[in-house]
Amino acid sequence: MPATSEPTPTVLPGAEPFDFPGSGEHGRTGVLLVHGFTGTPMSMRPWGEHLAAEGFTVRGLLLPGHGTSWQDCNTSTHEQWTTAVERAFDELAATCDRVFVAGLSMGGTLATRLAEVRSGDVAGLLLVNPALFTRRLDAKLLPLIARLTGSWAPIASDIKKTGVAELAYPKLPTRAMLQLRALWALTRADLQRITVPVIVFRSVEDHVVEPANSEVLLASVSSSDTTEVVLRDSYHVATLDNDAPEIFERSAAWIRERTPAPERERTTP
Repeated sequence: MPATSEPTPTVLPGAEPFDFPGSGEHGRTGVLLVHGFTGTPMSMRPWGEHLAAEGFTVRGLLLPGHGTSWQDCNTSTHEQWTTAVERAFDELAATCDRVFVAGLSMGGTLATRLAEVRSGDVAGLLLVNPALFTRRLDAKLLPLIARLTGSWAPIASDIKKTGVAELAYPKLPTRAMLQLRALWALTRADLQRITVPVIVFRSVEDHVVEPANSEVLLASVSSSDTTEVVLRDSYHVATLDNDAPEIFERSAAWIRERTPAPERERTTP
């Protein structure tokens, strides 16, 4: 009797990955956008739309275990997440001359990890409230909590702007959170391997990821080109918050400044 395959989980409406073609002089520059833990590409889509309007080629992937149910997330691993990011990066790089990687929260962790293991390939990192650790009291009890229950209080929609909600899970999957902690440890251990340009957007008030995460990251990388932008009117999901226009505009300008002008690339004296 032939083996039957597991049905593919249904992706929630609005959680779909996206691809925006580039245009004009910046079309050969790609930007990969990586969403956060329990989140979806919805939190990155406005940023992607802005970058595409600036001419960049943009991809926003959906991480394994995300965009379906929190139970699915509990069966995913950090190796699956890093593999998905690397695959999406390679697919984008196949059509672009250079690729920058941008991430929110755990997406920032994954972007950073990619630059650690592929330092010669990544053109630069754009990180919004990146996560490397937590000092929350309940996190110390996570191994016990994960044995007792598959879910915990949600972390989604930490947004200051009135009337805006993030499309994300209503519960935190505890076993997947253990996978995230393992990813944090791997990434923290190799921060000195980062040599590419880095820009970090950090919210002053963040109820999910402590600002010290950004401080540790910037103090530990080996990059000579680092920038920190402090966001004073947003919480954790800043890509959907009051400071989103600043993130979008500053990131587009930052990428342009680190991209060779087409005239210099193609014109000989």
